[in-house]
Amino acid sequence: MTEIINFTDSIAYSPNAVVSKQIIKKETGNVTLFAFDKDEGLSEHTAPFDALVQVLDGQVEITLGGKPYVLSVGQSIIMPAGVPHALKALAQFKMLLTMIKEK
Repeated sequence: MTEIINFTDSIAYSPNAVVSKQIIKKETGNVTLFAFDKDEGLSEHTAPFDALVQVLDGQVEITLGGKPYVLSVGQSIIMPAGVPHALKALAQFKMLLTMIKEK
């Protein structure tokens, strides 16, 4: 069934938490919505696949390969496979994460 999705309205903030909602899950990749309360984040880690972050609301600091980047609504960044990265919400922050898997 085809439906129109408003990503920003499809996920809600939760106090002192990170909320996620999977939109698409396929063998070749995933699309996931996230909502981070202010000061919440993900500690440094690596992923085996490239990932695209699209900022839907708020502001985030993404540290990628040791270099910090501050992104706001409408901005995106590609996190290459195998490069350490971390996220911290500078304000309440929503993102759409698209992970592309290679075989």
